[in-house]
Amino acid sequence: MEARSRAPRRQLCPPGITWLALAYLLSCLLASSKAKVFSRCELAKVLNDFGLDGYRGYNLADWVCLAYYTSGFNTAAVDHEADGSTNNGIFQISSRKWCKNLSLNGPNICRLYCSDLLNNDLKDSVICVMKIVQEPQGMGYWEAWRHHCQGRDLTDWVDGCDF
Repeated sequence: MEARSRAPRRQLCPPGITWLALAYLLSCLLASSKAKVFSRCELAKVLNDFGLDGYRGYNLADWVCLAYYTSGFNTAAVDHEADGSTNNGIFQISSRKWCKNLSLNGPNICRLYCSDLLNNDLKDSVICVMKIVQEPQGMGYWEAWRHHCQGRDLTDWVDGCDF
């Protein structure tokens, strides 16, 4: 009988990294199961109830326009950047500065995990965007808002919505 040589197997990823990646994917799946795609008026009402109309000089239509152009009103939206950071939730809040994800350690100014921004309860997202617009750039922090919403007549975003 011929003896087989047992060469050591090469692993593509160390076991710890594999488990970390699996845990991250599972957290995304769990978060997306609680996710929601809002309608325009439904989102306007929720944001109005949170007091965003007029916050820091931005009206409700600014917030609705921003949410549309960043996520399509989808609370589970995640955009993965080349540097390992992510943009998360209905307002695409970045892990570089505002929230903590598993692959990048940033300042986490909003003091929450990015996965907390991926569910249909917008409380964490609203609290975080309120911090973001306190920065000197205000809503200009979001490129989508600068390109699609800033300086435009946005009344159509809330027309016909009941609060």
